[in-house]
Amino acid sequence: MLLSSPLVSQALRVSPQLQPGNGCRLRIEAARQLTGRVVTTKADKTVGVEVVRLAPHPKYKRRERIKKKYQAHDPDNQFKVGDVVELRSSRPISKTKHFIAVPLPPRDTRRKSQLLPPLQSQQAAEDDDQQPPPSTAQ
Repeated sequence: MLLSSPLVSQALRVSPQLQPGNGCRLRIEAARQLTGRVVTTKADKTVGVEVVRLAPHPKYKRRERIKKKYQAHDPDNQFKVGDVVELRSSRPISKTKHFIAVPLPPRDTRRKSQLLPPLQSQQAAEDDDQQPPPSTAQ
């Protein structure tokens, strides 16, 4: 079986044992997706993104923060320093750019108490506060 691609100048031969019809399993790896914070936007159409992950210390086994900076493609120059973005793997765009920056929706920063409905006792107290004071008309 011959495999060819516009990116490969030569056709590749695949051995019969590796063909999908012969009961072999093809391994599909998930695309690498990272989430980080934009730290620099000085270059045109490029953002520097710092990704923080937790990894165990080799000797002490305590989890520590490991930071790494990636260069990502930002075609519209839409990101500012401090924005949280997702990095999606792509073809190499330059020597150091292998990711595309994708905006993430803002995280919900409200407290849990604001998300839950108020208790009946709290509603009764609020209703008492909202009623106008009785007027003393003579």
